[in-house]
Amino acid sequence: MSTIDQPIQRAVGFYEAPIGKKVVMAVTGAILFGYVIGHLIGNLQIYSSNHDQINRYAAFLHNPANAIPLWAIRAFLMGAVVLHVTACTQLWLLKRAARPIAYVKKDDVPASYAARTMLWSGPIVGAFIVFHILHLTGGAVLPLREIAPNEPNVRANVIDGFLNPYVSGFYILAMILLCLHLYHGLWSMFQSVGFSHPRYTPLLRKGAAIVAILIAIGNCSIPIAVMAGFLKL
Repeated sequence: MSTIDQPIQRAVGFYEAPIGKKVVMAVTGAILFGYVIGHLIGNLQIYSSNHDQINRYAAFLHNPANAIPLWAIRAFLMGAVVLHVTACTQLWLLKRAARPIAYVKKDDVPASYAARTMLWSGPIVGAFIVFHILHLTGGAVLPLREIAPNEPNVRANVIDGFLNPYVSGFYILAMILLCLHLYHGLWSMFQSVGFSHPRYTPLLRKGAAIVAILIAIGNCSIPIAVMAGFLKL
């Protein structure tokens, strides 16, 4: 066996164990959580008194000079999604296979809730992501406005989209499901990597709940503000 193959074999062997899958779920979950925070910060710029702020932000992200790092980040995030979903599914299958044995301890598989809810919330959130891309990137749902050729008017497109109650309703539902997953994922992430303490675990759960609720409020506030007439063109 070559010296190159040994680290690969150790990594594969580590992942094959349940703890390896939990660690992968925790690490990829932290990466995706960071993206959710960054995406929310970008979206909240729609509340800026300068109506061009969110358009300038979008123009910066899609500047041709940033194409390579932007696609590298997208590929990195997609890899994190694939690993997260794969590890989550495999943990759920392992837990399901162990059910005939009279050994059940809820805290032993802290990621089990995320794995179970993935069966119904995962497809809904996944469908929303595809819909969101088709809507605000592809223009396949509603015609997209442009400031100039190949320069979308993001603010106008967001407001136009959320004026449709079905689009807003789907968005709010997806954000609630996402944040429900975030709540359980955030606090269980620490247990997945072996951090569990009777004093601090309840605090982590409360902290995770607060963070998830704030994210849900931030995301859901945009379609609500549009439908209520607080955000206008």
